Amino acid sequence: MWWIIPVALVVIFVAVLLIRTLRFTPAPQQEVEIPPITLNEEKIVTDMVDMIRCKTVSNRDASLVDWNEFTKFQNLLVERFPRVHEACTLTKLGKTGLLYHLKGKSDAAPSVCMSHYDVVPVEEDGWEKPAFAGIVENGELWGRGTLDTKGTLCGIMEALEQLLGEGYVPENDLYLSFSGEEEIDGDSCREIVKYLEQQGVTPAMVVDEGGAVVDGVFPGVAGQCALIGIAEKGNVSMDLSLDSQGGHASTPPPHTILGQLSQAAVDIENHPFPRHLTRPVAEMFDTLGRHSSFLYRMIFANLWCFEPVLDMICRKSGGELNAMMRTTVAITRMQGSKAYNVLPPSASMGINVRLMGGDTIESAVAYLKSVIKNDQISIRVVDGGNPCAVSETKCEAWDTLQLAIRQTWPEALVSPYLMMAGSDSRNYCAISRHVYRFSAMHLSKAQRAMIHGHNERVPVETLVRTVEFYVRLLQKL
Repeated sequence: MWWIIPVALVVIFVAVLLIRTLRFTPAPQQEVEIPPITLNEEKIVTDMVDMIRCKTVSNRDASLVDWNEFTKFQNLLVERFPRVHEACTLTKLGKTGLLYHLKGKSDAAPSVCMSHYDVVPVEEDGWEKPAFAGIVENGELWGRGTLDTKGTLCGIMEALEQLLGEGYVPENDLYLSFSGEEEIDGDSCREIVKYLEQQGVTPAMVVDEGGAVVDGVFPGVAGQCALIGIAEKGNVSMDLSLDSQGGHASTPPPHTILGQLSQAAVDIENHPFPRHLTRPVAEMFDTLGRHSSFLYRMIFANLWCFEPVLDMICRKSGGELNAMMRTTVAITRMQGSKAYNVLPPSASMGINVRLMGGDTIESAVAYLKSVIKNDQISIRVVDGGNPCAVSETKCEAWDTLQLAIRQTWPEALVSPYLMMAGSDSRNYCAISRHVYRFSAMHLSKAQRAMIHGHNERVPVETLVRTVEFYVRLLQKL
């Protein structure tokens, strides 16, 4: 009867998996009241159209920036939102920073609503309609910045302008923080944060761009998910380079420096960074995994057993799910000789590293060296920073934000999220433990692909819903 013990162990193992899966159910939620909100859609669209017509394209080379367009945008805000400018104190910081301060009944728990009004350049040939004309057609408003992120800025300003007309006074101080250098990682937001720190301001909540309301984004969940970034990965650019004696291409060495760099690229891609389950991802799995289909619920309820299987799926699929599990490396540039028949005296390869929490620039360089195994290749950090701090989710600020989202998108499951891209909000982690990255729009996969791409546009209905969200949020601050 030797087989009884192994069979019994298998039965116990399966029973544990099933029991944990059956107990892995959604947390109960109270029904929320959704008071009706009446908005001036015509004003919202008109204001947004004129915002788009301001060509606020940022550039790391300041000589290529049309600063008149930035001034035009700032003047437009004064013209279109008179109540905001009458009630708030406006402080200009850095090259493009705008910090509005509305005094509340108390300054004990101030909040910050963020956005940026600079946009990335446009290749007009790839657009079906002019990128800065602000054309409204078939219920959609076209233009660079509609999604990233003049739409958010418009939503914040429209909401506050309307509420002020209704006699609004927030319970706590409110700050609006806008930068015109986010796309180039400029200093304006850092200057704003430095100023707030000097004033002794510790925000109880900061809301900036980030996750959105999306469909079918999580395995086994078909419905809407409202993803709130509670952290973002570090972003580092590095150069890998090699030198040689150069020479004529007719007598090449056994391994050219470009060949060695190419081997390094293959080694890096074949040896991804080890998986690391950080708190934002663990909380996302715990929140949305409870709403998954049974098979996926079994995986997420039993990560102690199935994490290697999940990791294998992530590595094979790549993309965002894989990026949630590890530090990633994208090989983006390679330079060598300018002539086909000349061996380059030097060659380089550029990589972009997105650091997972727990990894640092130093540890990433050490790992890459261990993978490449070529001491002749030098690694130079060009720029970038380590991962930011993780914000709290068991707090009043999170509950407030979650309630405003549920009132605006009742069908959406609200969940923490690890943001892959970077934003100005990381600067606020120095003065707040409650920094949340949420783009208040319901966006399809195709619409998300328009960000920084061709034919960026936003449905008017989506833009109006953004204003509605900020009305609800501001009413709670």
